[in-house]
Amino acid sequence: MKRLAFIFLLFSLFVILNSVVGCNPFAPKLDETAAPAQFGDPHTIDGFFQAFKYAYEFKDTTLYGTLIAQDFTFSYRNYDRGVDITWGRDDEMRSTGGLFDQAEGVSLLWGTVLDSSGTATGFDITRSFTLDLTFNGDVEHVDGRAVFHLERPTPSDVWQAGHWQDESNL
Repeated sequence: MKRLAFIFLLFSLFVILNSVVGCNPFAPKLDETAAPAQFGDPHTIDGFFQAFKYAYEFKDTTLYGTLIAQDFTFSYRNYDRGVDITWGRDDEMRSTGGLFDQAEGVSLLWGTVLDSSGTATGFDITRSFTLDLTFNGDVEHVDGRAVFHLERPTPSDVWQAGHWQDESNL
């Protein structure tokens, strides 16, 4: 009788453990009904800018990298030296990764679209922005305009930045 009770107990434990396997209350199941592009769908211009904002604010270099074309160039004016500075994708990813690592907080607000024109595969857009970066408790406030050339191989592909010209007070 004890042997039968022991086997029943083992069987019950097996059933309970089998039903609990994969159930972790600290890592609930992914909500498959949520929109996959809830943080911006870069198939659209607005979605590109939403995803860009999300990548900055969550300091997500993986997402940021998907928004930057392989032949990307970044440029800005160094007013102290009186020269224009340009770099490519690798430097952009290193620079942005360093910014994300060093900043305690990042807040990006896209403002008014000042100019825009383009086709289904190439689009130029200029818009204002406000960027707040927190370092060691101090907030660095940046206002400016960003001039983007967005591109994609076909109208069904996602938009990527081919060129970004920063016209800010930084």
